[in-house]
Amino acid sequence: MTGRQQRDRAAWQHVDLPGYARELEERVAFAWRAMDAFYEEDQRILGHAADAYHRIDIRPASRDLEIRDGDRLVARSSHPTVLYESGFAPRWYVPRDDVDQSALTPVEAQTFCPYKGLASYYDIGDSAKAAWSYRDAYAEVAAVSDMVSFEPDRVAVSLDGKRLEPEPGQGVVSHGIDRGLDADEPQHP
Repeated sequence: MTGRQQRDRAAWQHVDLPGYARELEERVAFAWRAMDAFYEEDQRILGHAADAYHRIDIRPASRDLEIRDGDRLVARSSHPTVLYESGFAPRWYVPRDDVDQSALTPVEAQTFCPYKGLASYYDIGDSAKAAWSYRDAYAEVAAVSDMVSFEPDRVAVSLDGKRLEPEPGQGVVSHGIDRGLDADEPQHP
């Protein structure tokens, strides 16, 4: 510890636990946003902690993927990439060369994923944050780096002529604002 700071309600401990939870008796939990940083061994954890049982698989495909905003063709690809992630519907990514770049309006907001990195968002027409990209994705998911993915509930995403619909229970639920993370923080090695 290099300095001392005090923060209210930064840690807590459970007391008078039932027998089945006794393993928590001597443990202390820390409020994520109250801490300056968290580490796993010597590596700084950015955003929120990753789940060791979370899985991502990425596969190239030779299927036809088309994205439309009303009558406007936003993207068409015969070689998209699909990303399968624990708990989520498959996400289809399109090479930038297959996207009408003039259809994408960059948005200031970014989010952080401990598995993929920093995501940038785009509005498409009147649809806010209808697309996103990991411009510099982590090495583990480099196959989708700088590709673009689209929200099927905001623009029309069709795979082999069939429109994709968001699957029940597989919507992305934001963890909320992470502990002051911004694009200037150090990136994952």
